[in-house]
Order: sequence, then structure tokens, then C-alpha cells
Amino acid sequence: MGSFVRKVKTASGATAVQIVHKRGKQRLGIDHIGSAHDEAELELLLQLARERLSQGQDELDLGWEAAGRPPGQAVVQSTASTVLWEALVGVYGHLGFDVLDDECFRQLVLARIVEPTSKLDSIRVLDGLGVAAPSLSTIKRTLPRINERDYRDQLARVCWGHVSARGAVALVMYDVTTLYFEAENEDALRRVGMSKERRVDPQITVGLLVDPSGFPLDLHVFEGNKAETTTLLPVVEAFQARHQVTDMVVVADAGMLSAANLNALEDAGFSFIVAARQSKAPAELEDHFEAHGNYLPDDATFEVTRPMGTGQDRRDRRVVWHYLATRARRDRQTLNKQIERAEKIAAGKAPVGKHRFVKLEGATKGVDWGLVERARAAEGFKGYVTNLSPELQDGAAVVAAYRDLWHVEASFRMAKSDLAARPIYHRTRDSIEAHLTIVFAALAIARTIQARTGITIKKFLQTLRPLQSAVINTGTQTITIPPAIPPQTQEILDALPGRGGH
Repeated sequence: MGSFVRKVKTASGATAVQIVHKRGKQRLGIDHIGSAHDEAELELLLQLARERLSQGQDELDLGWEAAGRPPGQAVVQSTASTVLWEALVGVYGHLGFDVLDDECFRQLVLARIVEPTSKLDSIRVLDGLGVAAPSLSTIKRTLPRINERDYRDQLARVCWGHVSARGAVALVMYDVTTLYFEAENEDALRRVGMSKERRVDPQITVGLLVDPSGFPLDLHVFEGNKAETTTLLPVVEAFQARHQVTDMVVVADAGMLSAANLNALEDAGFSFIVAARQSKAPAELEDHFEAHGNYLPDDATFEVTRPMGTGQDRRDRRVVWHYLATRARRDRQTLNKQIERAEKIAAGKAPVGKHRFVKLEGATKGVDWGLVERARAAEGFKGYVTNLSPELQDGAAVVAAYRDLWHVEASFRMAKSDLAARPIYHRTRDSIEAHLTIVFAALAIARTIQARTGITIKKFLQTLRPLQSAVINTGTQTITIPPAIPPQTQEILDALPGRGGH
């Protein structure tokens, strides 16, 4: 029977240090010492593991007697990322998420921020931080509870209270993304649809509502083949019912543009700013240019009225078109590349595929030059459909309001990269919904940290995680030694709510 120390690379790139206990070829157990993220931390964990072996401080009772320690020799009993953990716990409490009164849920949320992984592997992450991790059975009991007690509704209410406490909220931003599954077969939720990642796997569609800073307000899950236009109203209606608000502007991209959506938003008392499709610019601006000339000052806005809908649902809509010279240059570069590709297809030098400028007439391939000219006429323009009056918001104000929509995209990127939202370990709708509730809470915390400190969540973790406190046993007493905190790191901590920030 023997034991040895080993190093194992984790999915996040960290190095886990473990003590493996074996009898012959039979593995009796593994003690996880911790996960290191740099050489200094690795050396500390290796030293702790060696001392456990040499001093007989193994956690498993395997029947051997503990070797005596020379008098006066101090040993490190354990290490912990106390500074990081307390910072995360502080933000969680500041946002009001303690209203759930669920310790296991909190641990799963904070573990996902530190190192996104499976729920089972979260135990390793928490152990590596020096936090008493829940058992697997506790985690399995917690996941159903997330849906049964509707944690997401409670979190959404708390998030709205947190945002509205800072003052009136005039704008909310909405967008959707898709999360795919490496699965062969579809089911009622995971369906093949228009993928944001251009994949053909079964997927789900996720709608996210945020404030102008990108702080999450609500998250909804839809079938993977559900059209984007049909997701907006359920989200906004749920938001309205939950918070009893109407006097607000909903901002969304062109994927949400439909006459039915705009009418429903207006009838519910909401204002809106929704991106128009660029291809509409030449025709809609023709009368304007005929009356005023085609001079295009940089950063100028041009306004027209567009009828939308049919019959009794027909309403005239204000459309603000915005021209930027830099956007025109980008559009021109993209268009030239598309034309070059279309010409190669028409000449038989590239395989035939879907291309906006390729015209097929029987077996003849050609470039649709009429469509090219219309695209050229739209270079530099971006349009916005709104029911806000010019007296309330002029064209420049409409454009400025829409520009905040990139915060939704930034939140999606954070959820999909830093928080690894793609639920590859889940299959049923209930488990997927529970997983995304954890991601929703983690996103709110990560967004708060970034807003308060001015650094990315990745940089935040890289700065705080190596700060290890150590519990040292001298033979006669146990001492906890806190880490030295550099002045720059202390500034980060002071910026956090509950630690100097308000």
C-alpha cells in the first residue's frame, strides 16, 4: 500500500495537485489538495502535498500510523483563496441574491464565475478555493429546487430592484442568441434552427433583457427553431407583468422588426427603437434626396414615414436613417469582396452556393448587378424604426439610444465565454432551465464586478485567485496567515460593493 503526489491539468488550464492512495493496482482514494494557476501557487500546493505524505496527515484512514514531527517544525495544513471568495460572496449579497436562502445555489453560482465546468466538477473547484463544497447528493437536490421555487423570477425581481433603486430606468435592451448541443436527435426544446454559430446541431434560443449598461434583467428559453420575431413579446409581457411598468423604451435589433411586434408593444404602452433593414434605405430616401439633393454630411440623420402592417393594423411609423462615412467605407469593402465572390461563381471558378448577388436562370449563372447597385446606394446607412416623437427624441438621440444595444451582445459574449453558458452537460428542459438560472445570476455578479472595478472578470480572477491564506500548525497551535495584498489589488477590492464601494 502506498501513496504518491500527482499533477493533473484541468479543463480551465489550471493544475490540480492530488494525493493518490493505492494498494497494488487498486486505487483506494484521492485527496484533492487544490488547483494552481501559477508556478508559485503550484509549488505551495506541492509542498503541502509532500508534507501530508511525510507527516502522515492523510485525510483517508488507511491504517498506517502517523509519523512523528520533529519538535518545532511548522506545517501548512491548508490553503484557501479567501480574498477572492469573500469578494464574490460580498457582491452576491449586495445584489440581494441572499433572498433565496440557498447556500448550495450560491456556491454553484460563484464556482461558475471562478471556473465554468459541470456541476459535479464544481465540487473540485470549491475544494480548490478552500471552500467546504456541497456533496453531489446536495447538488442533485438543489437543481430541481431552482425551478420548483422559480429562482429566476425571484432573481429577476431583485435585479430590477437593484437597477431601479439607482433611478428611473428609461431603456431596456433585448436580443437573442443560440446555444447548441452535441446531440444527434432533436426533442421538444432542442431543435435545429437558424444558428448564430452557423451550426446544424439541435439548439435552444435564449432571449436576454438588460439595462443600458448590460446588467441582466430577465432571461427566457425558447425552442431552437423559434423565430426571433416571436420571442420579443413573451419576454416584454412577462417583464411588464412582473414589474408593472409601461413607460419605457424597448430597444432591439432588426431581427425583432415586424408590424405585429411594434403594434403590440405600442398597445401595451411601450415605446420602441428597432433597427431597420439596410436594404430599405435607397427607396425610402429617394424622395428626400430628390427634394434636398444627395449631399451626405457625415453623422447626419434623415427622417421618413413608413406605412407598416395591413388593413386595420396598418400604422405609419417614423424611420430615422443615420449616415456615417466610416460605416460607408466598411460597407464598401464588404460589398467589393461579395461582388468578387459572385463574379468567381458566375465564371465557374468557385462552387455554386447561396450568395446574395448570384442570379441563376436555368443553367446560366450571372451577377445580379441591379441588386448590387441597390446595395451600393445603401452604403453607410443604418435605420431605426420608432414610435417616439421627434419632440421627445430627435434623430441623433434615437441613434444614441440604440447604440447601447451592444451591451446585450457583450453580456451574451460573457455568458458564452467567461461563464460557459452552453449547457453541454444537460439534456432535459428542467435541467437546462436550472443551469441557465445559475448562469443568469453569475452574469449579474460578473457584470457588477466589471462595472465597479473597470477590469474584465478574467483579469479580476487572475488578480485575486493567487492570494492564498494559509493555516499553519506549529505543533502547539494553529495559525491562519492572510496573504499580502498589493496596493493595486486593494484598490480593486475597495471598489467592490460592501468593501468600500457603495
